[in-house]
Amino acid sequence: MSIVVLFIVLFVLILFGVPIAVSLGISAMVAMIAFTSHDITGIPEIFISAFKPTLMAIPMFILAGSLLSKGSAAQRIIDFAKSMVGHLPGGLPMSAILACIIFAAVSGSSPATVVAIGSVMFLAIQQAGYPKSYAVGAITSAGSLGILIPPSVVMIVYGVTASGLSGLDGKEIVVSIEALFKAGIVPGILIGVMMMIWTYIGAKRLGHKATKPEPLSMRIKHFMRAFWALLIIVVVIGGIYGGIFTATEAAAIAAVYAFIISVFVYRDLKLKDLYSVCLDAAITTAMIFAIIGSAVVFAHFLTSERIPHHIAEYLISQNMSWWVFLIVVNILLFIMGQFMEPSSVVMIMTPLLLPIAVSLGIDPVHFGIIMVINMEIGMITPPVGLNLFVASSLTGMDLKNVVVSILPWLGVMVFGLVLVAYVPQISLCLVD
Repeated sequence: MSIVVLFIVLFVLILFGVPIAVSLGISAMVAMIAFTSHDITGIPEIFISAFKPTLMAIPMFILAGSLLSKGSAAQRIIDFAKSMVGHLPGGLPMSAILACIIFAAVSGSSPATVVAIGSVMFLAIQQAGYPKSYAVGAITSAGSLGILIPPSVVMIVYGVTASGLSGLDGKEIVVSIEALFKAGIVPGILIGVMMMIWTYIGAKRLGHKATKPEPLSMRIKHFMRAFWALLIIVVVIGGIYGGIFTATEAAAIAAVYAFIISVFVYRDLKLKDLYSVCLDAAITTAMIFAIIGSAVVFAHFLTSERIPHHIAEYLISQNMSWWVFLIVVNILLFIMGQFMEPSSVVMIMTPLLLPIAVSLGIDPVHFGIIMVINMEIGMITPPVGLNLFVASSLTGMDLKNVVVSILPWLGVMVFGLVLVAYVPQISLCLVD
């Protein structure tokens, strides 16, 4: 009964427009008062316990992305992507997708990727003779890769949440954020390439033909112009993968690096602009941290009432295999991703689902990637898909038409999710 009341209160508050952080805290408090003898004066202590040192990476990655998106890094990446694939049928939307993949690895944010690439490429793709819906669908969908291709704020949230849990056998679950970052690389590139192939096929059907490719000298020129922006990928991912520094240290290095190239190398960001850049990053960080703290209170109630164990016992009694479990998980996460912000879904569902997944032999890192892909699908599905609202405001297209535009690429992402879910080595090959 307690879990029913918990989720009813949560969803009623969300439907009435109450901020997700407040909704999580109030629903947990109501359930504690109604069904347990917990002392609610301890809630502030539970809230504060959420903020572990690993979370320091989040504001640093957000700041790095904000610094780069305010400058010319996005335009330089777009020009480089155009020079590589712009001559193919569908080359311009393909170059936008490639730019999204690269910028996602720079910023770690889906909405920032859609804004940075879309503000330049939406109009350019239409001027090249493609339907407006084609431009909107390609960029809005590819922008969601920002939470899958590392560095990723959602991966950090999952890693911190998962590492505080115990399996059904009582053993502590340990999930390395560095391992999650490694695990996101291949699935992110795979889904991005699948999107580009679909875009190529669609452009051929629309009658677009190949044009003359840019000469090698121009490709080298565009590469050199984008070199310092592209190098941040090597610095962050290479440093983590090579064991030079941790994910938290990489975040600080990324922020300092983004500051140096934006202010002193590209010189398109003035010192007077830093206040507004830091303020934007601080507001975003505060929003995410409020959700994390409230979600920890919510998860504390779930675990203290042994709700994950009860669910697990029921599923095990049904002799559910791991692949059937994943079908249930994907459907559940797909539905929740349509209504809630990714970090909050991860914080709520990880304590419920991960112990069961581990008991069925599913690797916790692999399970994390499955959750993240579901969350990126949630970014482009109504009614709360944030990328849909970003694209609508950028293009002036109403929300209904934006949703219709992304459907072909949404199908590609769902197919990619199925591949990653049932072929674990796609996500674990670099980790292993």
